[in-house]
Amino acid sequence: MKKTTLQTIPPIPQTTTVACPQCGASVAWAPTSRWKPFCSERCKQLDLGAWADESYRIASVETADASEIENALTAFPPDLSRPH
Repeated sequence: MKKTTLQTIPPIPQTTTVACPQCGASVAWAPTSRWKPFCSERCKQLDLGAWADESYRIASVETADASEIENALTAFPPDLSRPH
């Protein structure tokens, strides 16, 4: 009687996909994806144009200047009668 052996099937490689930052289309994160993370040259150029046009901005917290800090400190002096 002939013995049969099971062949192991190699695992299918999982391709990571990301969303195109410009249009949201699914893009394979692979060496063959020419414009990653963008889906096309058009989306890449639109994003570059937005940066060049200063459409993207990083939010900042408004800080007080030195005179505002000094005014706040004099308006509410510390209570020196209590220990820290």
